[in-house]
Amino acid sequence: MPDLSSAELDRSFLFGQRAMELMKAYRSPATPRGYAVWYTYVAGLNAQLNEAIKRITAEQGALTDNSVDLLFETYIDGRRLSTETERASAGVLTEIEQIMEMLDAALGSTARYGASLQAFSQDLAGPAVNRARVREIVSSLVVTTRDVAANNRTLEARMRESRNEIETLRETLEAVRVESLTDPLTGIGNRKHFEEMLRKAVDHAAVQGQPLCLVVLDIDHFKRFNDLYGHLTGDQVLRLVAMTMRECVEPRTTIARFGGEEFGIILPDCGRDEAREVSEKVRTSVMGRELVKRSTGESLGRITVSIGLATYRRGDTAVSLLERSDHCMFTAKRAGRNQVVDDSVPAEMVNDVA
Repeated sequence: MPDLSSAELDRSFLFGQRAMELMKAYRSPATPRGYAVWYTYVAGLNAQLNEAIKRITAEQGALTDNSVDLLFETYIDGRRLSTETERASAGVLTEIEQIMEMLDAALGSTARYGASLQAFSQDLAGPAVNRARVREIVSSLVVTTRDVAANNRTLEARMRESRNEIETLRETLEAVRVESLTDPLTGIGNRKHFEEMLRKAVDHAAVQGQPLCLVVLDIDHFKRFNDLYGHLTGDQVLRLVAMTMRECVEPRTTIARFGGEEFGIILPDCGRDEAREVSEKVRTSVMGRELVKRSTGESLGRITVSIGLATYRRGDTAVSLLERSDHCMFTAKRAGRNQVVDDSVPAEMVNDVA
């Protein structure tokens, strides 16, 4: 990497200083991720990141640890994953090119061997062949056959090496793919994974005519909890909710954290009644867990979640289904929180109760 010029160095220091000022002003964590997010913002290196930061700070007045994690994962860390993917893909292409070269060489060797056999056959059929000539032809044939056999053994060994190398690269690509779809804080799916799986589920429901339910849940009073106990404890809460969700659903069910404290559960081939049972199980399980501060053993009480449940309707898109689930979740919050609201109940009726 070339050395920075004096002007570039001065500019990088100014960017760094401004990033630190913004971290303090918006109560962001003084972590490498926090610095990376704000430095990228100040330097204007990613327009989408800048727009996201402006939107979040306008709505919340702060850029908390959870928001920093999501921004870093979405707009910065993804570039590293892309680089690793490109590197692994390039490795696979290189191996394939080498295999093709070896196969070309093997085909050439086989063609030459065939030509030699044809020539030997013609010599043996000739009128002037004698015992000495036969011995000479057989001797040449043995040498040529040994050469071909040696080349084939070399090719076989190299093919085994390439197969192993390609398998290693395939595993690398799969690991990168999984990492790119995983929320680093909770270990469940991230927003990218959630949106991808929701689109597939909606398409499947539309084509097959099968039921589909989407559950959206949001942690009640999470911002207040974060402000009171700190972001590390807030992270503990997010992990607790994710773990509880995982315990309440079937192993292959898609669960994801797609917002700061917002989670989703995709339930294909599942009707409203069954989905409501799952939702209530998650709600009561979260409420039933006592939160304890790890550093001191202090009881922090219990947390609750508000849950919205929407059922697929003909003509729905992933966006419309998510919007309806979100609306039900916010209705649950307005109605007093710590409850499940589904889209079979008109929102105005729930609002009247609230």
